[in-house]
Amino acid sequence: MSVDVPASRELAGIAELAARATGDRLRTAFRSRPEVDLKRDFHDPVTEHDRAAEETIRAVLAEHTPGSAVVGEEGGVGGGDGDLRWFVDPIDGTANFAVGLPFFCVSIGAAVGDELVAGVVYDPVRDDMFTASLDGATCNGEPMRSRGATRDETAVLVTGYPNAREMHRRGEESLRRFGSLVNAFATVRRPGSAALTLAHVAAGWADVAYGTSVNAWDVAAAVLLVRQAGGTYLPLNGEPGGHDWEAPGYLACVGGFDLDGSVIADVAGLVNAGEPA
Repeated sequence: MSVDVPASRELAGIAELAARATGDRLRTAFRSRPEVDLKRDFHDPVTEHDRAAEETIRAVLAEHTPGSAVVGEEGGVGGGDGDLRWFVDPIDGTANFAVGLPFFCVSIGAAVGDELVAGVVYDPVRDDMFTASLDGATCNGEPMRSRGATRDETAVLVTGYPNAREMHRRGEESLRRFGSLVNAFATVRRPGSAALTLAHVAAGWADVAYGTSVNAWDVAAAVLLVRQAGGTYLPLNGEPGGHDWEAPGYLACVGGFDLDGSVIADVAGLVNAGEPA
């Protein structure tokens, strides 16, 4: 199955429909302090709204793309066994959603074979729809260009590093590296949603994003968003020959940012900009 630009636009439109179908529920539930269950540990929460939103998304995708496969955070792999695969995170930033912090999103990416062909990141609080296809990237229908700071001293870095798993692996070394980022960048923020953070890099609202522990459903849509907007997305620590969206780490930046001269290149373990170690 090959996908041309019109077909890519159509898939992006379907992803938009699926994401918007969750909006009313998520906005109504937001700041209701829903009951929280745990998955791996107390750092990994889930609510009934995550599960319900994914069911809604799956139903829309099944209606419009019968036979496609869906890889979801809550429901695992389901659907058909066709070439088209959807990667779905119904709420990326559940910890924020659960307590009432307005930084979470719905992420839906589409891949055919080895190529990402469409994706959306939807912020239901602000009703911002970030959309990528093979034709480019938009926010609420307006073209996005990933442009911003060119060096650390004027850049905003958005990261979840170091998370609890990173602290367990590297301990004090993680804190030392984080300290070097705080010293080097104009501002460092930890907002808590990889997909929405990367959408902001695509829009030029943040300059650099770095993460060390993500899944395909977190970043599949955002990889395409950043690249189609003219930014850089580098997968980190993935398997040889693996897909970019399957790598557990990432480094992204706006177009024109000097990665070679950035402290983040050393922290992320890059040999040089554009070449993961």
